[in-house]
This record gives sequence, structure tokens and C-alpha cells, in this order.
Amino acid sequence: MTTRRTFLALTGVAGLALAGCRDRATTAAAPLTDVLIAETGGGLVRVSPAAEQAYGTAAALSVDGAWLAVVREKSLSLIETATGAQTAAIGVAAGWLPRVISPDGRACALTRTPAAVIPSGRARTPLTVVTDGNAREYDLPGTIEPDAFSTAADGLFVLDWLPAGNPGHYRVRRLDLASGRLEPLLTRNKVPVPNGTEEEMRGEGRQAVLTRGGQLLLTLYTHQPGHQHTRDLISGRPGNAHAFVHVLNLAEGWAYCLDLPHPFGEGPAQGHAIAADTWGAAVVDSTSGKIAYASTESLAVDRVVSAPLPAGTTTALAIGPDRRLFAGAGDRIIVLNRESDAVEATWPVPGQVRGLGLSRDGTRLYAGTAGAVHWFSAADGAHLGSRPVPDPADLRSVA
Repeated sequence: MTTRRTFLALTGVAGLALAGCRDRATTAAAPLTDVLIAETGGGLVRVSPAAEQAYGTAAALSVDGAWLAVVREKSLSLIETATGAQTAAIGVAAGWLPRVISPDGRACALTRTPAAVIPSGRARTPLTVVTDGNAREYDLPGTIEPDAFSTAADGLFVLDWLPAGNPGHYRVRRLDLASGRLEPLLTRNKVPVPNGTEEEMRGEGRQAVLTRGGQLLLTLYTHQPGHQHTRDLISGRPGNAHAFVHVLNLAEGWAYCLDLPHPFGEGPAQGHAIAADTWGAAVVDSTSGKIAYASTESLAVDRVVSAPLPAGTTTALAIGPDRRLFAGAGDRIIVLNRESDAVEATWPVPGQVRGLGLSRDGTRLYAGTAGAVHWFSAADGAHLGSRPVPDPADLRSVA
């Protein structure tokens, strides 16, 4: 299912000559030891060391990749990605599709329409939420799309598309699961957004990542002509942001837009990507050859640096535990030192990169390509092995 969330980390940054043009020895093939999730034309596929499991199009993956939700024969199962263990099947009526899963796997939101970059207009939206094995159905006014659960799983953040009959932009609101009411978010100061000043997104979210132990959801937006932040609407200032990171606190229910400086957002959306860890976030724009580092504490860009990135390629990032930045596009992976901003290495990939992911211990870097997933030593880029996967496929997560 292609959504605003899954324009995702189709990684990359390429175009540098190999350092010194030296030959790199090929190591003996190492077996697959992690669990991978790939998105194919036929839906999500779980690739484990032992086997592959295709879940079809009635399946969804949590933002952090830890959980899968699958509907089969009128029953919903939540599956732990790493182990394959699943909850007892929960009966659902025919036609429900899983869309959003809470990070702890307790809750799942389902709709009767598949995910779409821009949904079809409708007067009302039926929505089912399953929490701790109990299902409740909601009938909501307008065109509503589920986006993320609150950390306590007592609320569901949704996209309220406007105008409902012909959607072109949306605002983020919170569905109180107890009362069934749609509510505006809070400002960064934790006060309700005043009437008439709710932020309306005039574009498509490129990619979303979780940080701070799942408390903050960071969504990268590009190409937002005429967009005005809530703070601009409250103050009366004009706004015309081309790219920003929408910061949504899933625990406290407030949102803030972290602006990215020009020229971020001027180039193609697929040339942008975001990655995050406990220290903050990095955003790359391969068209301008820039990387912005931002703090999730101050909610501000700390610095912008130049990087020799190739324009015109799909770009995404992965951050290692040693705070190195891995970027891949074309048939290359580039390793960047976040302390010195230097390019440490450039590694070849046997095909065009279609997703990056690190093993939990940070020692193996996975790259998706057409028809295969390859893994490398994260220390020196040695090619350790490969595994065929259905084509087309984009690497979504590593567990």
C-alpha cells in the first residue's frame, strides 16, 4: 500500500568515484540472520532466515517496523516482526483493511478504503479501532485517514482532508477513542490551537520516522506552496514553507513544524529523506547536495552542510549507532561522518538501491535492489550476502 508514509526511505546518495578506485575483495557469503520486511507489488513480504511469508495487500507495517497487522478471512492478526509471533485472531467484518498500528502492538486502526496519496472524497468515513482485542467502530464526518496512535493508545491522530468532497489538503486532528470526538491538536506550549488557526498541509508527506523511544513522530514534507504554519496563522504572518519536518508528540498531543532552510523542498520529493535517533534528526536533499541536522530538543536546525550527493536519484538515510550517516542512491552507498562532515567511504551495490536498513546491533547494513536484498558489513562495506525477493520490492524495515 503506497501512502504518504511509504514514499519512505528509498535510500541513497550516489555518484562519487570509489575512494582511490581500489578493488574491494568479496567476502565469503554470510547467511541472512535478521528479519526483513519488503513492500512488493503484491503487498508486504516478511523475509526471515528460514522462509518468506507473503501477507498480501490487506496488511500494514507499524512506523517503526516492529509490528505487522494482517487481515485474512475476516480475522485480524497482529504479528511481531522480529519473531513472527502473532496475537489471537480477532474477528472483523468483510472489507476492513489494516492501516495504522500502535508502536507497542496493542492497537490497530482499519478502514474500508485502501491507503492512497490523496484519498477519494466522501461525506463520512467508517473506521474500526481494535485495542487489546476489543473492536469499536466509528462513523466520522468527512474524509478521514488514520495516521498514528497516541503512546497510551487512547487517541488516534488522523488526517482530516479538506474539502471533504474534493480533498486537496488536510489538517491533523486527534480522535478521542473514548468519546469518539475529533479534536484539534495542542500547540508546542501545550495549549489548544485557537479556532481558525489549525494548520493545513498543502502537499504530501515524504517519509515518517519515530524518535525519543516512540514519543515523537517526525514527518518530512516537501513542496508546500502557500503553506502557513499554525504560528503564522496565529500571528498573521505570511507563510510559504517549501520543506519542513512536522513534529507530532504522540504522548502529549502537540505539534510543531520545524522549518528547513532554502533550497530544501525546491527539488523533487524523492531526492529528500529523513533519519532520526535519540540525538535528533538528519534531512538530506540530493538535488542541492545539502544535509540539515536538527535537534528534537530545541526543534531547530543546528547546521546545514554540503555533501557530494547525486541529483535526480531517490534518496534515503540510515543512522548507525556510532552516529555515522549512510546514504544510498543509484548503485552506491555513501558513508558520512556526522562529527567532521567528511565522506568516509563509498561502497558499490549490485543494483539500484531501493531501501536501506541497519541490523539491531548496527553491524550489518541492508540494501534493497530490484529482485534482491544485499547485506554488507557496516564497518567496512564488505558484501556479505544476498537474498532474492519478489520484484518490484522496496526494503521497509530490518528486525
